[in-house]
Amino acid sequence: MAGGKPEGAMATTTEEQEHIIIIEHVHLPVRGLSLHVAQAGKGELGTVVFLHGFPEIWYSWRHQMLAVAAAGYRAVAPDWRGYGLSDQPPEPETASFDDLIEDLLAILDALAVPKAFLVAKDFGPMIAYDFALRHPNRTQGVMSLGAPFVSSSLAFNTLLEGFYMLGWAQPGRAEADFGRYDVKRVVRTIYILFSRSEIPIAKEDQEIMDLADLSTPLPKWFTEEDLDVYSSLYDKSGFRYPLQMPYRSLHKRKPIEDPKFQVPVFVVMGEKDYVFKFPGVESIMKDGTMEKFAPDLKITYIPEGGHFVQEQFPDHVNDLLLGLLKDHPVAA
Repeated sequence: MAGGKPEGAMATTTEEQEHIIIIEHVHLPVRGLSLHVAQAGKGELGTVVFLHGFPEIWYSWRHQMLAVAAAGYRAVAPDWRGYGLSDQPPEPETASFDDLIEDLLAILDALAVPKAFLVAKDFGPMIAYDFALRHPNRTQGVMSLGAPFVSSSLAFNTLLEGFYMLGWAQPGRAEADFGRYDVKRVVRTIYILFSRSEIPIAKEDQEIMDLADLSTPLPKWFTEEDLDVYSSLYDKSGFRYPLQMPYRSLHKRKPIEDPKFQVPVFVVMGEKDYVFKFPGVESIMKDGTMEKFAPDLKITYIPEGGHFVQEQFPDHVNDLLLGLLKDHPVAA
């Protein structure tokens, strides 16, 4: 076992693969920390870097890693600092998006990757977008699952006080809520809530963990084995840094003046992703706002897709990703 799962896994995309793809695990010295990176494939056609969100780790991309590796690409999926098998930073409360952007650049350098396609979800697209704007010479393109590019922060003041992001932004509140249960119960509850189409909002006498209990079934596409992998890795990392990044660091994200993408941007949005109901998101996706910043923009909707669309509909997302890579060849 390495990284919470068996070393070898059969590539099971739509067509049966004739060989076994091995997901390997390395730790890279990056800016004073040891960062865990999962990788697969030889990369004859280039490199694709997968950037996870919360409550995820590298394992969130297992289906996509096998698919792109089988297609001739090198798949690279790091655990962000403070997540999974990566080191905890010495002062989590100083977390910033700049740290993750610089970590990503250092990972590419350490792996001798001159240019990569970035695939990201949840808060990962914030890093992918900002990295592409700051380092277009190192970026072949960006594929974002569930998050459009916004040039300024979204306003959540129209949502109720029990909105999970507002609650988790308050130091100590999520810690007290999560602390009532073991890590597996916390991860299980968050996965269930984030898989729904409604925005997680606690009532006045509730906390977020109260919105589901052990009688609430896991999503059909998420197994107990998957839950065990996530739980084992959050057992190691805890939630101290993940609560800082992203929830208590959003205000630190530095806007980029006059942003204009020089690379293709592809946004895939599940129409049942609760994020689609965030104030302003649907209008940004549909009113042409993004085209002002991304001249080479493609937007695709998956009607039944939720927040974890890459795990819910892996073959569909893999087809979209491989089609994008074919249309925009990655320099090896």
